[in-house]
Amino acid sequence: MGKIAFVYPGQGAQKFEMGKDFYDTFPTAKRIFDKADEILDISVTDLCFKEDERLHQTAYTQAALVTTCLAITEVLKEKGIYPDMTAGLSLGEYAAIATAGGISIENAIKTVRERGIYMEEAVPGGQGAMAAVLGMAVAQIEKVLSTIEGAYIANYNCPGQIVITGMKESVDKACEALKEAGCKRCLPLKVSGPFHSPYLRGAGEKLGVFMEEVEFIPLQIPYVTNVTAEPVENIQETRELLVRQVSSSVRWIQSVERMIAEGVDTFVEIGPGKTLAGFIKKINPDVKVINISQVADLDTFTEDWDVAG
Repeated sequence: MGKIAFVYPGQGAQKFEMGKDFYDTFPTAKRIFDKADEILDISVTDLCFKEDERLHQTAYTQAALVTTCLAITEVLKEKGIYPDMTAGLSLGEYAAIATAGGISIENAIKTVRERGIYMEEAVPGGQGAMAAVLGMAVAQIEKVLSTIEGAYIANYNCPGQIVITGMKESVDKACEALKEAGCKRCLPLKVSGPFHSPYLRGAGEKLGVFMEEVEFIPLQIPYVTNVTAEPVENIQETRELLVRQVSSSVRWIQSVERMIAEGVDTFVEIGPGKTLAGFIKKINPDVKVINISQVADLDTFTEDWDVAG
């Protein structure tokens, strides 16, 4: 039997009522949500379980999504299901580090709350932009962007889907150039800033100052960082990597390929939506991919686990 990896989605996966059935069903999950309410100056349960538009604002989204992912993860652990390795897409990396044992759940939630605030404040609203480039090879995209100042690759999501970022004028210009060069589509994303670009370095620096007071603890298993797509086994590297991660490209394709090279053949996406499952299947259709966003998903998975495990 190969290795299992827990993977966590990034901002954009959030939706109303995410995690509610876990909250209602498992005291372990309820405890995580209640703890988030206690340690933050916002009600995470209200954000997640009610129709609150703040859920889609960066300053609020990040704490809500990480809380949900970790609440579900704790239920899995309670049932004796543990990963050999973890990874997360951008924001999801914090859930990955917590699951790998490198930071407490409380500190992970506190840190992403600050991260969301710093990222939202980094660039005035409307000045930055991001867009998904569909149907074009990475090398071609990189070649086009090399001719446009202020536009960068934010996410290497999967073959055929790369996200670009930067100032709005530069991203608009890049989209036109990419269409002329043959990309199928260039879709603007509903985001509040030029995430994973050099314009977020200031946010990363503020995060670094905040994290000086955050305790990181030795990892129990490795996690794969977005920054280098390499497994991290020494927690002392984590602060610097998380500072860099805010303004550097998310190397998700490379991260998944590295986990497969490390022997992972089963990926469990934990949290709302099936975005990562779709990416992973496009990166390598031969691996097994499972999504756990609702209690029904967990029931199906644990039945299979009892047989396979």
